[in-house]
Amino acid sequence: MLSAVTEILTDPIPAGGDADDERALVGAAARGEMTAFEALYRRHASRVHGVIARLVGGQGARAEDLTQEAFVRAWQALPAFRFESAFTTWLHRLAVNTALMELRSRRSRPQDEGGDEDAFELLGTTDSAGHTTALTMDLERAVASLPPRARAVLVLYDVEGWKHEEIADELGMAVGSSKAQLHRARSLLRERLGAHA
Repeated sequence: MLSAVTEILTDPIPAGGDADDERALVGAAARGEMTAFEALYRRHASRVHGVIARLVGGQGARAEDLTQEAFVRAWQALPAFRFESAFTTWLHRLAVNTALMELRSRRSRPQDEGGDEDAFELLGTTDSAGHTTALTMDLERAVASLPPRARAVLVLYDVEGWKHEEIADELGMAVGSSKAQLHRARSLLRERLGAHA
């Protein structure tokens, strides 16, 4: 089942040019050329939005705001980019960090922990055409309904391929807590998807 999470939730790498073209665009954008940065935005916006939306539980407006914030931060940090990694890796990590910083800032507000539980009630409902929602939509909603920390660990580990040590460091938790949150997230997903199968 969890391989299905990865397959369904992972966006394809955006099309639009080879590595040399990308490097030229990054270099031009780093020098302040807005049209080059706009081209990079068009290439990568859907993937950045996708990972942020998964991390924040699919909340559309919130994901849109954080996507814009991630690109603003990228624009500001781009002059310091040294091509030590691929631009896509750097941008993706910056987007994840933007979402995680926002999740950490909301952690102190009790209404956010578990506030996504109502999204679970929509699983398996009939749409306006009279069809039951597809497994993909059920899975996305089930992931969105997870408690925020469990959802973040699941997305970072199973979808993004991070190690528990990286997740623990980024989320400010022990490695054992990261593993426990992953187990919790997977158990909740099995339970929720099994109940509506």
